[in-house]
Amino acid sequence: MLDIELLREKPQQVKDGLRSLGADPAQVDAILALDGRRREALGEIEVLRAERNRVSKEISGLKDAAERAKRIADMRTVGERISALEGALRQVESDLEVAMWAVPNLPHPSVPYGADETHNIVVGTWGPQRELSFEAAPHWDLGPELGIIDLERGVKLSGSRFYVLRAAGARLQRALIAWMLDVHTRQHGYTEIYPPFVVKEQCLWGAGQLPKFGENIYHDVEDDLWLIGTAEIPLTNLHRDEILDAAQLPLRYVSYSACFRREKMSAGRDVRGIKRGHQFDKVEMYQFTTPEASYDVLEAMVQDALDICRGLELPHRLVQMCTADLGFHAAKKYDIEIWAPDAPSGWR
Repeated sequence: MLDIELLREKPQQVKDGLRSLGADPAQVDAILALDGRRREALGEIEVLRAERNRVSKEISGLKDAAERAKRIADMRTVGERISALEGALRQVESDLEVAMWAVPNLPHPSVPYGADETHNIVVGTWGPQRELSFEAAPHWDLGPELGIIDLERGVKLSGSRFYVLRAAGARLQRALIAWMLDVHTRQHGYTEIYPPFVVKEQCLWGAGQLPKFGENIYHDVEDDLWLIGTAEIPLTNLHRDEILDAAQLPLRYVSYSACFRREKMSAGRDVRGIKRGHQFDKVEMYQFTTPEASYDVLEAMVQDALDICRGLELPHRLVQMCTADLGFHAAKKYDIEIWAPDAPSGWR
């Protein structure tokens, strides 16, 4: 959530940032209007409370019974007005909070402007794109043929977009997770965290997952626990309500987790197989640092991720996302794409 002070002091800057993202800059005016109503209500409540306190002291010293009764009646009216204003204030504060949560993060000045993903910038490419002497088979054909992916039984067990990894497929996934954790902890200086895969609702708000992505999150209504879509959610909240000494920073964490998401999209070639499953495993890097160091830390984390691709000898490229392709949370974002012979563009 953006700081309300930023919207109050630099509304045009925020509007320009939202416009570059393709978001509606009118959000700023709507929020400032709610903020104005909130402050106006607070001011009136404070004036009325002060009046009530002053008159209450005066009433105790009044000798005239009629005057005393009149003052008491007047203060009853004031009390009713205060109650009405407090009810209106609660509604305005609720509306303001909802409106603030709906505003995306603003892009960093170094992010290139772009109207869509075609304006993303390829920063660099590593490794030769292999030339095959045969037609490449997609993984949803090759996996079942090799006996390492069982799509049919995944659907039988849990429905569409679930799958079963078998034999070498299951072993490969387990080995990759362990290897990535070892690289990040032994070579890159991260501390491994094994978090719960279900969290309280406030963790989702703290990680910016609600309200934007509420429809894609699995929710256990009885216990009011939410299945995580990424280890970023518990890691973001690991030090919630704590004050960290700047001398401790940066705190480098890496975490494996199973992840759960409702992938609501149309069927097609790009979502066949295991690419867009409702359940998947991921190794997540995360750092707590100072605002001044955050973008240097981002660049370092990108290099840590690129080390994984190089260690696996996978042809890959680094892409910086333009403003229109940043998503809701990011102020600056990179994607690492792997060359794949069956990908329409050649990269995934």
